[in-house]
Amino acid sequence: MRGLKDKVVVITGSANGIGKCTALRFAEEGAKVVVADFADGSATVKEVEALGSAAFYVQVDVANPESVENMVTKAIEAFGKIDVLINNAGITKDAMMKKMTKDAWDAVISVNLTGVFNCTSAVLPYLLEQQSGVVLTSSSIVGIYGNMGQTNYAATKWGVIGMTKSWAKEMAKTGLRFNCVAPGFVNTEMVKKIPAQVLQDRIIVKIPAGRLAEPEEIAAAFAFLASDDAKYINGAVLSVDGAGTL
Repeated sequence: MRGLKDKVVVITGSANGIGKCTALRFAEEGAKVVVADFADGSATVKEVEALGSAAFYVQVDVANPESVENMVTKAIEAFGKIDVLINNAGITKDAMMKKMTKDAWDAVISVNLTGVFNCTSAVLPYLLEQQSGVVLTSSSIVGIYGNMGQTNYAATKWGVIGMTKSWAKEMAKTGLRFNCVAPGFVNTEMVKKIPAQVLQDRIIVKIPAGRLAEPEEIAAAFAFLASDDAKYINGAVLSVDGAGTL
């Protein structure tokens, strides 16, 4: 991808899963990576460094503004700038609406929605000062089309689309870009917990591609949108779902 070498990318939720694959993809492109996660991301750092890129791990609770400010401060101290923020951190607390608790609602909103606001707010002054930068946020096809048992999750994933489009309109003339990636069902540890028969009969059967996405395919979408190859793409939602939403 053009323009990613020596860029500094902060990726929340990058200790595992899609976030980890995204960190490795950016490392392959020559970027410097801040592995930010509440879970231990030291293993991801070692894999990034093995690819020849600089990286460090910082623990962050994206729902806590002070923790987020600490993440940004450490990134600036280490690398002197931030070029790309990828809002990937997210949680699920699924239940049908009639059984969903206020605590489950608040927990998912605080991480998946408020966390995106906190992280973007914290990096924004630096991006505006340098008049360049990309903010990418992980949405979901669930946020576009809904899903049974995921009222809270769907609300957050739709909400980040609205935030992203609003930011793109507000700041398009400043040189900043804001986009979302909306994955379908991805072959991660979370999906692997679904019973194999249920996965096949209720999920994969509805995907025209006939399979789940691989985390590396989502990472490739993030890398493309962060690159100079996508410099005129702003306020977009890129679905990576094997035609699963058609």
